[in-house]
Amino acid sequence: MVLSKTASQSDVSVHSTFASRYVRDPLPRFKMSENAIPKEAAFQIINDELMLDGNPRLNLASFVTTWMEPECDKLIMASINKNYVDMDEYPVTTELQNRCVNMIAHLFNAPLGDGESAVGVGTVGSSEAIMLAGLAFKRKWQNKMKEQGKPWDKPNIVTGANVQVCWEKFARYFEVELKEVKLRDGYYVMDPEKAVELVDENTICVAAILGSTLNGEFEDVKLLNDLLIEKNKKTGWDTAIHVDAASGGFIAPFLYPELEWDFRLPLVKSINVSGHKYGLVYAGIGWAIWRSKADLPEELIFHINYLGADQPTFTLNFSKGSCQVIAQYYQFIRLGHEGYRNVMENCQENAMILKEGLEKTGRFNIVSKDNGVPLVAFSLKDNTRHNEFEISDMLRRFGWIVPAYTMPADAQHVTVLRVVIREDFSRTLAERLVINIEKVLDELDTLPAKVTEKLTNLIPIIPIEDRPPAIVKKTVIDVQREVTAAWRKLVADRKTKVGVC
Repeated sequence: MVLSKTASQSDVSVHSTFASRYVRDPLPRFKMSENAIPKEAAFQIINDELMLDGNPRLNLASFVTTWMEPECDKLIMASINKNYVDMDEYPVTTELQNRCVNMIAHLFNAPLGDGESAVGVGTVGSSEAIMLAGLAFKRKWQNKMKEQGKPWDKPNIVTGANVQVCWEKFARYFEVELKEVKLRDGYYVMDPEKAVELVDENTICVAAILGSTLNGEFEDVKLLNDLLIEKNKKTGWDTAIHVDAASGGFIAPFLYPELEWDFRLPLVKSINVSGHKYGLVYAGIGWAIWRSKADLPEELIFHINYLGADQPTFTLNFSKGSCQVIAQYYQFIRLGHEGYRNVMENCQENAMILKEGLEKTGRFNIVSKDNGVPLVAFSLKDNTRHNEFEISDMLRRFGWIVPAYTMPADAQHVTVLRVVIREDFSRTLAERLVINIEKVLDELDTLPAKVTEKLTNLIPIIPIEDRPPAIVKKTVIDVQREVTAAWRKLVADRKTKVGVC
């Protein structure tokens, strides 16, 4: 007798994932399942759930690269199984990393002699690069204080309140006091004069930002350098500068080559830059570059030989992929100075197109600067009826991810929207975004009228003599602060509910 199984008895004979039981069974969320499932089903189910993610190309909150050429995609896939740390096994990959370090060092005007190799390392991103640079400054300061017989247990670092959170992580993780220069209305970067005032004998360095996350503005590293030189002369200290060029390091050399912010300034001892931002590589690559070997204490460098040969290593992690390093080298030789300059000019021009479109609406103040990272940060001129958070929320209906956020201390009452212009953001998209913002504003404008009409029909008319005392009208600043506080609470409550920490 011939035996057969129906589809209800077994899914082995069912070739369509959507005809199988796997699409109706709940997926594991906390514990690994006991049984395996077909690869086709696993792919389809995960792929379907990922469709609910936002579109990376329309994620205008992020500085991180979301598009690369197909040829580079092929190189990435071909090297995705290479462990970066296996230098002896993958010597060519190691050589490509060294070439990238040298190219970036020369781009940043490091004082290198003929044939001299640069001092630097590839990292997972600028966060790791900042940790490494900070550790180098801390160790150098500690060694100096020990030699002088002075206390070395209370180091501090001076930054602006506009720094990225990784600086706060460095300070907390490695026990360094963070001295922040507060912001003020209309000035949303670190004031060099106030920064130098905060410097004392325990300051390991001053961190300057080349491209603020908040509004893209470049801090005045040249002025900071000059002021620090004068203070060092008066005090006998040797306080130096680290430049966080995560966003602006691959912009300034091509758009503003005359701007002095890098190793041309004598007090700049180290620079970090994100390859996965305007270095035009997918997420997962950053670079830390030092002025010279003297600025990176040898005691922080480890030497290992259990992978086949003596290998120096100065990283916070160990294993990581090689493909981003290879992709970075691809971009360097593929684009060269000409290609990077063209890309950055396109980004800057499209930022101006977006800025002009927003200004024509008559509804926004532009907070960002024309010179700096190609982005547009803007706030409502009148936010008594609507606020920036509502605009951000409603733009998601069109697929756009545009962040709204409040400024750090002492400008917390200022709320802005920010659009980062990346390589793959064209003029057509900029014009379309303005159209969608105008639609959102039109829709929001109708909401108060509808609400007022409903309230008028529901609430009875009260005689004047029976009405409560008049309430003193709040100022625009008061209203803005209350709205900001309410939205902060709403966002915090949402994070709590979904388990985000």
